[in-house]
Amino acid sequence: QRRTIIWFIASRTGMMVKRPALGAEGFVLDHYDRAAIDTHLRAVGDRLMQAFGNNPPYAIFSDSLEVYNSDWTGDLLEQFRRRRGYDLTPYLPALQQDVGPKTAAVRHDWGQTLSELADERYLTPLREWAARHKTLFRSQSYGTPPVTLSSNRLVDLPEGEGAEWRAFSPTRWASSASHLYGKNVTSSETWTWLHSPAFRATPLDMKAQADLFFLQGINQLVGHGWPYSSPEAGDPGWRFYAAAVFNNHNPWWPVMPEVTGYLQRISYLLRQGKPANDVALLLPTDDAWSQFAPGKVSVSESMDRLLGPNVIPQILNAGFNFDFIDAEAINRVGIPYSVLILPGIERIPLDTYRKIEAFANNGGIVIATKSAPSLSPGLMDAGNTPLIREISNRLFQEAGPKGHLLLDETKLASSMTQYFKPDVSTSPPTSVLGFVHRKLPFADLYFLANTSNKPVHAETAFRVSNSFAEWWDPATGNTSFASTSTTLELNLQPYESRVIVFTNERHSTADLPNRELSNKEAPQARDLGTDWTVTFPKLSRTVHMDKLHSLTDGEETAFYSGEAIYKKSVEIPPEFLKPENHACLDFGPGTVVEETSNTHELSRAWLESPVREAASVFVNGQAAGSVWKPPYELDVSGLLHSGQNHLQVIVGNLAINTMAGHSLPDYRLLNARYGERFVPQDMENLQPLPSGLLGPVRLIIGESRSCSQD
Repeated sequence: QRRTIIWFIASRTGMMVKRPALGAEGFVLDHYDRAAIDTHLRAVGDRLMQAFGNNPPYAIFSDSLEVYNSDWTGDLLEQFRRRRGYDLTPYLPALQQDVGPKTAAVRHDWGQTLSELADERYLTPLREWAARHKTLFRSQSYGTPPVTLSSNRLVDLPEGEGAEWRAFSPTRWASSASHLYGKNVTSSETWTWLHSPAFRATPLDMKAQADLFFLQGINQLVGHGWPYSSPEAGDPGWRFYAAAVFNNHNPWWPVMPEVTGYLQRISYLLRQGKPANDVALLLPTDDAWSQFAPGKVSVSESMDRLLGPNVIPQILNAGFNFDFIDAEAINRVGIPYSVLILPGIERIPLDTYRKIEAFANNGGIVIATKSAPSLSPGLMDAGNTPLIREISNRLFQEAGPKGHLLLDETKLASSMTQYFKPDVSTSPPTSVLGFVHRKLPFADLYFLANTSNKPVHAETAFRVSNSFAEWWDPATGNTSFASTSTTLELNLQPYESRVIVFTNERHSTADLPNRELSNKEAPQARDLGTDWTVTFPKLSRTVHMDKLHSLTDGEETAFYSGEAIYKKSVEIPPEFLKPENHACLDFGPGTVVEETSNTHELSRAWLESPVREAASVFVNGQAAGSVWKPPYELDVSGLLHSGQNHLQVIVGNLAINTMAGHSLPDYRLLNARYGERFVPQDMENLQPLPSGLLGPVRLIIGESRSCSQD
């Protein structure tokens, strides 16, 4: 009789520190070993803190957990026996292959043990160490080792990454934990890999991606990045291989105050009040543990597969925002939501399921998709499986069930709206409009964002009781009256975002900006696309441009990166400047770009500006504002006078044009000496990109307060 012998060898992962700094090479720590963590904190952390003296940093930081193949530790068998109540040794084959009905339960218990050890021996000592040093602990708690959503309760500042607002992402994982465990600030690793290669990212790219993070509950952006570059490196200088470059080597840098002003206002507003999400989506953590295999032990990385592609878009399409929740959070804090969705959950702890049943009995809406829970999680609690099935039967099968079982999850959106009124609904429906709802003591605040490269026009209804609505402009900080109704016409330009606030009394004294034309008189439009002088400070050269065109069309400026100063005079007849008229500089619409599946291009705005890439505008020597996002227009009312008026538009393009015209750095000697520690992304076949003021440019004068005619 043939026999199979399986050898199990307990060893280290052998993983080396990824892209280490010089002198920091070596093996990664065992994150399940408290002694290893304490030694590192003592030998490295304490020394760093000594350098700060009496001024500790705002927070210490743990990056995303990427300890590959981290599925064992020296005392795991002992810890497993103590925590799970049986010896894992005879069941070791179940970790490697299917050994029958007990396989999934054994793997579940192994995964749960790893998660507990990571919480207790990695996250907890880091939090305690930070507290001793009078600082906070900021952590990207996802990946491997298999920390859970509720592991974020052990950190002061949960942080996520990933802009996938209509799919699972560690970003919503982090913000959900903050909402559940009462943490008001959630940060995100933002703009990593933004519009590759380095120096390709634009201000609009920054805004478009930041809005996707805001829609997932983020209210603190940690930007990638600001690479150090020595003066000897010149322009555009050194850059980090995996990030956009946000420093003064970018010619569009002068508009950064406007960009960051927008980001600051939204970050501040989204910290006010409390989150008002209606829906909780239960993460199948126990199912994830039950499907672990050697070298593949991540809860968060299992979620895409377990949740599938339908549930999250259906929730959003129904007009709701949502948080993730896990069994541990339900056991610790309950279910502080109106709706709980169980997305094809198979294994669930009995105590958790009893709390879910009580939630339903007390009026909470429970929806199970595809199938109802049917198994207890681990090997030693297998006796609870009949009780699990009894609860499922009571919730979903008996006459007059409190829960709702939806076998076809593609019908989730329509079903949800039958049981609960949407928070935001649009007519016609649109999947590109996202929102965040915050409940303030005196108001309901909504952040709205068009996530697409095309305008959104829709009648929009909000589920609020307050009767006065105001627009709060996050780009300028201005406020204006919107409506005395909870339903209003919403018109958003591509990638445009707004804040609307519903209160019980009117606060703003400003009228709603009028985008409608008066029937009395059509606006006057002056074409400004010809006869400009353009100065290139870096070239000490001024040219006359008969008609606006890209700087790359000129031989001398084909590879130019820097500022281009456009000047022009325009005659304004006195009859154009009537008191009721408004004047607007319209730089034209953006150009829609077809989306591609290139991995490094996924995170970008699919719209090219008519001003490549940003401009500061002056009228008769006075600052009129900057142009870097749709709508590409500026209100210049009050800056014009009859007769000759002088326009100056200072345009900054991309540093990538200079890179395209020169030899790129050769890293062969550097790699030979220190090893290849990074690979520059997408640097092959660089080409200069259109730049400058492309046109058309028009001066529009009329009774409308806006250039945009929706």
